[in-house]
Amino acid sequence: MPLNSDQPSGMGLGSSSGSTSLSDSSDRPFELMEVIEISRSEIEHISDMERVVCDRDGALATLDRAPQFDDRPMPTLPRDQSIVITIDGPAGTGKSSVARTLAKALGLDFLDTGAMYRAAAALAIDNGIAPTDIEGVVRETTKADLHFDWSKDPPTILAFGKPIDHRIRSSDVAEIVSPIATIKLLRDHMVRKQRIIAQQHPRLVTEGRDQGSIVFPDAVVKFYLDASPDVRARRRAEQLMASGHCADLGAITAEILDRDRRDSSRADGPLICPKDAICVDTSDLAFDQVVKTLHRHVLAVVGR
Repeated sequence: MPLNSDQPSGMGLGSSSGSTSLSDSSDRPFELMEVIEISRSEIEHISDMERVVCDRDGALATLDRAPQFDDRPMPTLPRDQSIVITIDGPAGTGKSSVARTLAKALGLDFLDTGAMYRAAAALAIDNGIAPTDIEGVVRETTKADLHFDWSKDPPTILAFGKPIDHRIRSSDVAEIVSPIATIKLLRDHMVRKQRIIAQQHPRLVTEGRDQGSIVFPDAVVKFYLDASPDVRARRRAEQLMASGHCADLGAITAEILDRDRRDSSRADGPLICPKDAICVDTSDLAFDQVVKTLHRHVLAVVGR
């Protein structure tokens, strides 16, 4: 299944002894939003984020607020705790969607560093600057003062004070963003900005290619998402077709393999899996399964 859902997953744990009856409205302390049939044996496999309660028949009901089981609150991150969670991986693994949903589920801010490099590529194209003109690319990007509007969800990237999200996903930007991202001076500039963002937003989920290895080597939790090239190409093709564009699966696969090669072999900030990262292969996982897996790991680490 493509990683294209923006719906955050929720969690909950329950047992028959601690279940809450939903058969009588007078016993209902929460507003019933949705009922999902599920076997009793599956309940313990639900990750801890789902806001659910079990009835006597083994159904799951999504609630408008989280109940407590055995007088214990549902696991969440402490609101006063600073934490940086990094998610790295190649293109097409669902990093942005997963990072955004995970951040929302944990109550953290979300940083899309790929958008910053795409913005630099867009600025170069729109100002007639060749990707090989290193000084020109860095100069224009620095002048643009790239930053995010954190009042938006997801945060909107701004250049010269104006939103450019509509521009950075264009095909011409995608064609040159990889060589743009190899520019050392530009990467040094971006790393500085990303670390400043983390100081301003100390509760952060950040995704990219070098977040756990270079930008935040001391991050509390690091993830590396991966998937087979065929799966990633299919996801990209589905995204393009959903946007009304034509998609050549063979060409997309070749492009992904070429970008993997360039990203992993560049001298500065190469795509690598940090030694202390938790690796998750998303090839055969649904979107909510990926989010729940990462969420479970975060809670386990923070709990320790």
